[in-house]
Amino acid sequence: MKLQSNIIEEFNEFSKNYTADMVKVVPYYLKLLEHFSKDLPNDFNPKHIMDLGCGNGNITQKLLELYPEADYTLLDASENMLELCKAQFGTHNKTYIQSYFQDYEFPILKFDMVAAGFSIHHCNAKDKQKLFKNIYNSLKTNGVFMCSDLMVDKNTIEHESLLKFWKDFVLKSSDQDTWDWLMDHYNTYDNPNSLNQQLNWLKQAGFTDFKIDLYNTNWIHLKAFKT
Repeated sequence: MKLQSNIIEEFNEFSKNYTADMVKVVPYYLKLLEHFSKDLPNDFNPKHIMDLGCGNGNITQKLLELYPEADYTLLDASENMLELCKAQFGTHNKTYIQSYFQDYEFPILKFDMVAAGFSIHHCNAKDKQKLFKNIYNSLKTNGVFMCSDLMVDKNTIEHESLLKFWKDFVLKSSDQDTWDWLMDHYNTYDNPNSLNQQLNWLKQAGFTDFKIDLYNTNWIHLKAFKT
């Protein structure tokens, strides 16, 4: 793989073998994916769901198994990713939006659920804080925000051990060229923040109730409930 000139082109290229490549380069990818359909209230019956940074639709597919009658809004900056989703899901009860998170005008009190898989780390700290507030305002009461992502501060000793573990993982299933591309991508486009930093921003946005699942400390599934 070769690093592209911008994030849209990067994921247009990455879309070709998205799931297989994610399994190779993201530890616990499939386990983290499973959490989008777990640990939700028994009486929860969302009517409007947003997949924020939908990629090729893996999270929407999980949610459709639980909530086939809901209306879905799938947002991604990559046209190719959205085309994959349209081919898979069609247009019935589906709205597709090509946009960066920062440019999207979130509707107020629209969604019962907002889900984001491995996408929010592309936002810098300031944009995350704004995004969490926008997500909170877009959720109805008793709505839920779900996120699976890498959460770590790059400027810590912890980050050094993370990179060692990550490299060992990638080299077991792929090769040095893949690792080199991944680090080019990571250094160019990824802006992860620690779990504690993001919990603080979510609390500032208004969330008060959380469910957290950790894998090797830094790969995390997080649910934040609007009560």
